Amino acid sequence: MSAAFSPVMAGHAAPGDVPSTPKQVPHRGGAANPSAGRLQERFPLAFVRAEVVWGETTVFVKPEHVFAVVQYLHDDPAEQYDYLSDVTAVEYRDLELPLEVVWHLRSLPHRRFLRVKAQLPKGQPLRIASVWPIYRAADWMERECYDMFGLVFDGHPDLRRILLWEQYKEGFPLRKDFPLRGRFSRAEQLRQALAANPEARYSMEELRIADAFEDLPQDMRRRLAGGEQTGE
Repeated sequence: MSAAFSPVMAGHAAPGDVPSTPKQVPHRGGAANPSAGRLQERFPLAFVRAEVVWGETTVFVKPEHVFAVVQYLHDDPAEQYDYLSDVTAVEYRDLELPLEVVWHLRSLPHRRFLRVKAQLPKGQPLRIASVWPIYRAADWMERECYDMFGLVFDGHPDLRRILLWEQYKEGFPLRKDFPLRGRFSRAEQLRQALAANPEARYSMEELRIADAFEDLPQDMRRRLAGGEQTGE
């Protein structure tokens, strides 16, 4: 007979540590996540700086060392960042400031949150290592960053657009150089989308949603297939 099921309570794996809500947290400064100091000591060539804002620690590392740093944070018993909650990017309204790639890591056993950033200079290829081999959850998040920012994650097993269609030619919507009204009219965008061959890029399972087109009224299908004008 198997043992009785015991639910795992997040944050209760650290013995003798009682969860508490931080109070009177300063805007900047304060105690840093101890992982920041250990990263600086273990990766002196990768560590750039650490910041503490509203009690949350952000560690800046050099882009070429991101995979090694994240691998350490995931594997080391003193860190155990076992949950990747987000991968995103930030581009500022400044031609000189680099584009930042951001990873949000959580250590459930130690109840710690750490934000890791790597800065990619403008005017250079926006490429960085994928953390998919460490966190499978990075799959769709990295695809979203690629789709919205044009970031290429080296080592990702299936890097292609996830929100826009593969043949989308207007660029990357969350980049600051993206025209707010697009480079093509809505009618042209629709024409390109309907002219694409989705079976060349997507599995039949992914295309099941496309079956809904066949359920539309015949008149509506004819108008969509003809690239009906939408007011622009």
